[in-house]
Amino acid sequence: MSHKFQIGLSVYFESAISRGGARGVYKIVQQLPVENDNRVVYRIKSPAEAFERIAEESQLSRQN
Repeated sequence: MSHKFQIGLSVYFESAISRGGARGVYKIVQQLPVENDNRVVYRIKSPAEAFERIAEESQLSRQN
């Protein structure tokens, strides 16, 4: 499996947990190693938050 999104790309993040504050536009900071169960994972950052999040590729979509 390979990563669909490149570092620096803006993406829309939809949390699996329904926390309204988590949804929104984030930037891909790092492509993390593919998990043993073939989950593709990224480190993402929102300009509105002081911390980074970990997100699975299935939670991300291209930002238009």
